[in-house]
Amino acid sequence: MKLIDGKKIQTEMIEELNHKVSDLMFAPKLVIIQVGDFGPSNKYVAQKKTVGEKVGIDVEHIRFYEDNTEEEILNKIDELNEDPKVNGIMVQLPLPKGFDEDKITNRVSSKKDVDGLTTENIGLLFDGKNAFTPCTALGVMELFKRYNIDLKGKHAVILGRSKLVGKPLIACLLNENATVTVCHSKTENLSSITKKADILIVAIGKKHFVTKDMIKKGTVIIDVGINVEDGKIYGDVNFDDVKEKASFLTPVPNGVGRMTVISLMNNVIKAYQEQSK
Repeated sequence: MKLIDGKKIQTEMIEELNHKVSDLMFAPKLVIIQVGDFGPSNKYVAQKKTVGEKVGIDVEHIRFYEDNTEEEILNKIDELNEDPKVNGIMVQLPLPKGFDEDKITNRVSSKKDVDGLTTENIGLLFDGKNAFTPCTALGVMELFKRYNIDLKGKHAVILGRSKLVGKPLIACLLNENATVTVCHSKTENLSSITKKADILIVAIGKKHFVTKDMIKKGTVIIDVGINVEDGKIYGDVNFDDVKEKASFLTPVPNGVGRMTVISLMNNVIKAYQEQSK
């Protein structure tokens, strides 16, 4: 089994993107809009600011609270859409109860939608056209590329159909000519499907759900899961159980999670370059 080291790839990409930014006329600017004071979201915003600083991207954090109106948030997004100094805008999810997630994320200009969550970008992605790809999906695809994992004609099975991971990965994998099967909570005879997978991507949020009896020998396994229990982080895949059968395997932590933030920075630089044209 070969370990897919997200931490190592993130370090390499920080250096590569830093070189890209140093060649630009101005530092690209990302604005993160956060609503509320949700602990995990605070942590993710802090990570984005840290990685942005290493890359050379100017990251501004704008916080709203539950007593702010949706209209105030939408007005701020409109203002940022019109600001030529702002290259990327992202809304930190989840939003507190009562806020319309689709309405707020879709207010971001598709040209500044570095999270890849607007309906326009999702449509372009599925059409195989130039689009901003959601960052976790983009990170997974970068890992395949960096480890020379050929997707053409391979049977890729995705566990999970979320807007952030499962659904965009369908388009990404199809665009690379993989054969794609998507499984979810209503899928019957799940093991019979996962045993046929050449590539298995797991994003369901269940600790150690995938075990060695669910895979065939030589499967490439990408574990997107993050499950916190007693202060420790676990993946959706039982790493120690499957490692003898897998050909490639991501750890948790230091696997896909490391790729999400650096992929966001990659999208910000892409937005800067496209807006500069």
